[in-house]
Amino acid sequence: MTMKLFVGNLSFQTTSSQLEDLFAQAGTVQSATLITDRETGRSRGFGFVEMASREEGEQAIRQFNGMEVDGRNLTVNEARPREEGGGGGRGGRGGGGGGRGDSRGGSRRPPRW
Repeated sequence: MTMKLFVGNLSFQTTSSQLEDLFAQAGTVQSATLITDRETGRSRGFGFVEMASREEGEQAIRQFNGMEVDGRNLTVNEARPREEGGGGGRGGRGGGGGGRGDSRGGSRRPPRW
């Protein structure tokens, strides 16, 4: 069974092929994906690597978590499944209501001054 790893604190210059080459030192890499900004195409500084087995994934965590790559200490741990309802604080259910200018109806009180 494969194991998906979260790899954080990557240099913005790191490429997915560099990520794959690095993690291949710990075992068979099924996939290596760098997450990029939708609008600019620039790296967001994290990605995911899928290792061929749980043992290889755990080896990669031991080997690379805290390791310095391109001047940055990597954060490597088992990836958690995405929460339902969107991510990144966008989307999801509802959202913070507005303070002033809220248009939910009801009577509006005059300012207290």
